[in-house]
Amino acid sequence: MTDTKPANVTGNIAPAKGKLGIMIPGMGAVATTFVAGVEAVRKGLASPIGSLTQMGTIRLGKRTDNNSPKIKDFVPLADLNDLVFAGWDPIPDDMYVAARKAGVLEKETLEQIRPFLESIQPMPAVFDQQYVKKLDGPNVKKGANKMELAEQVRQDIRNFKQSSGADRLVMIWCGSTEIFLTRGPAHETLESFEKAMVANDHSIAPSMIYAYAALKEGVPFANGAPNLTVDLPCMIQLSRDNKAPVCGKDFKTGQTLIKTILAPGFKARMLGMSGWFSTNILGNRDGEVLEDPESFKTKEESKLSVLEHILQPDVYPELYKDLYHKVRINYYPPRGDNKEGWDSIDIFGWMGYPMQIKVDFLCRDSILAAPIALDLVLFMDLAARTKELQGIGIQEWLSFYLKSPMTPAGLYPEHDLFIQSMKLKNTLRHISGENLITHLGLEYYD
Repeated sequence: MTDTKPANVTGNIAPAKGKLGIMIPGMGAVATTFVAGVEAVRKGLASPIGSLTQMGTIRLGKRTDNNSPKIKDFVPLADLNDLVFAGWDPIPDDMYVAARKAGVLEKETLEQIRPFLESIQPMPAVFDQQYVKKLDGPNVKKGANKMELAEQVRQDIRNFKQSSGADRLVMIWCGSTEIFLTRGPAHETLESFEKAMVANDHSIAPSMIYAYAALKEGVPFANGAPNLTVDLPCMIQLSRDNKAPVCGKDFKTGQTLIKTILAPGFKARMLGMSGWFSTNILGNRDGEVLEDPESFKTKEESKLSVLEHILQPDVYPELYKDLYHKVRINYYPPRGDNKEGWDSIDIFGWMGYPMQIKVDFLCRDSILAAPIALDLVLFMDLAARTKELQGIGIQEWLSFYLKSPMTPAGLYPEHDLFIQSMKLKNTLRHISGENLITHLGLEYYD
C-alpha cells in the first residue's frame, strides 16, 4: 500500500494511509465499467483517460513559473492500488457476469481481469419495485420496516470494512433512476426521517436508506443519479454532524456535458437562443428504467435545469426569455450502452438573424461515467480527510461532475463547466495553502 505525501500538503489534510473501500449500490453498467477499468489500469492494461485525478494537472503560481504538477501529486489522494470494492444489487450476478451482460467492455479485456471481478459478489440490496418499476431481482433484503433495512446496510458497511481491511470508506450510488419524489415533512429533520422509516413512509426511497446508513456510519456519500436521496435537510444535517461529506446529483456524461460546454460559449458571446431540442436513444438498463414516465420525470428535471441556470433568462430576457427547451429519451435495445444524442439548437445573432447548430453525439454512456465515479470517490475521500471540508456537508466544488449540482438552501447551482473547473481547482489550491488563480494576468505587464 502507498502512503501519498505530496510535499506541499499542510496539517489541514490528513494523509491517505491504508486502503480505501468503495461501496456501490447498483452493480450495473456504470459500476462494472468503473471497477473493471480501475483493475485494468492497475494491471497496466489500460489508461485512465477521462480522469482528472489521474491525468489532470493544476497550475500553481504565475504562468511564467511553469509549475503544473499532476493533481494526484499535488493533493494526497488514495492510490489506485489501495482501492477495494463491494456493492449491492437485486440481481445476484457477480461483477464479471454483470459486466458481460452490460456489454460495455470487450470480452478480451474482461477475461484478463476475470478472477478479480468474479470475487465481487453483490450483497442483497435494499430494493422496492415501486421506485424502479422496470427492474426486479431476487437478491433483496427483507425487514419489518425501512429502519430495519437501514440497520442491515449499516452492518454490511461494518462487515466490509473489517473483512477488507479498509481504513476509510466512500459510498457512491451507481443504481437506477428512481421515480420522481419531492421533499416532504418526513425529510425535514433526522427525527422525522427516522420515524418515517419505521412507519414505512412511501417518501423514503431505497437510495435514501443507503445514504442514511452511510452517513450514520460516517461514510461520505456521492449520488450519481438524479434521485432526491441526499438533497434533503435531514441528510445535510447528518452529513455535517458526522463529518461525512455528500455530493450529487446525476453523473454529467453525454448530452448534458455538451450543453454545459456549448451554452456558456453562446452566453459569453451574447448570442440569443430561441430553442434547444434534445433527444436520445439508449439501450442499456438505464434506458429501460427511463421508459417508466415516473423515472423519466426525475431525469428530465435534472437535464432541463441546466440551460436556465447557465443562460439566466431573467438577466438576459432579450436573448433567452422565450427559450423553448425539450428533452426526450427513448429506449432502443440494439444500441446497448452506446447512446446517441441529437441536439438541434436554434440561435440568433446580430440584428436578430437566425442560425442553427446540429450536434450528433455517439457516446458511450458508461465509458464517460466511469472516470467520473473514480474522481468522485477519490475527491470525497480527500474531503473527508480535510478539516475545512469534512464538516460542511455539500461539496459544491465537485459540481464539475454532476448534472444537477447540490447547493445550500437559497443558492442557485453553477452549471457552467468552465466555472465549475475553476471552482474545483481553486478549492484544491485553497485547502493546500496555495494562491488562487484569477486569470487576471495584469501582473505580467507591470
